[in-house]
Amino acid sequence: MRLQKILFAFLLFIPCALFAVDLNKEGRDPKYVESIVNRSQKIVDKLGITDAKSSEAVRNIIANRYFELNDIYEVRDAKVKQIKESTLEGDAKSEALKVAEYEKDAALYRSHFAFPAALSLYLDAKQIDAVKDGMTYGVVDVTYTATLDMIPSLTDEEKAQIYAWLVEAREFAMDAENSNKKHEAFGKYKGRINNYLSQRGYNLTQERDAWYKRIEERKNK
Repeated sequence: MRLQKILFAFLLFIPCALFAVDLNKEGRDPKYVESIVNRSQKIVDKLGITDAKSSEAVRNIIANRYFELNDIYEVRDAKVKQIKESTLEGDAKSEALKVAEYEKDAALYRSHFAFPAALSLYLDAKQIDAVKDGMTYGVVDVTYTATLDMIPSLTDEEKAQIYAWLVEAREFAMDAENSNKKHEAFGKYKGRINNYLSQRGYNLTQERDAWYKRIEERKNK
């Protein structure tokens, strides 16, 4: 009986605990914090969350992810600067720079999986994907839709492969340090997709030219 009461009390406590997500703003420029919070809120606004506390928690999780990424890259940059200004030369300097990158990658790896895990307390899989899309400028959907429109004859197998690679690219873009690096991550996979389609017999130049003509025809209707 006593065990049941303890369990019941624990279950009552869980919802309250889930809402306690603090914004890691201490020691940060208030204007930077405001910018990140606003950016995060725009993503949350599209998720359809009806509970105010859950909405705030998700917003803080997203904002904290931005802060964490910034911290990881600032630490890497500081180490790189220190190494370049040191007396190290040749292989020793190269090795030290590699270590700084390895340490950055290790921090990103730990952070990468913790982020969706935290979101999963409040969001379903579809909403988590929406958060990832919001943090990567919706490139997955834009690129996938454009590719299907450009090549209407794609098979289901080809569509599935293209989408899978774009989703994989999004995972790398999620960890990138700025917008240019995020687009670079997608660019690598777009190149892979183009090579794949060429190997499957598609003439991408012809497909692209025909697509542009169709777009112009739609505009003139």
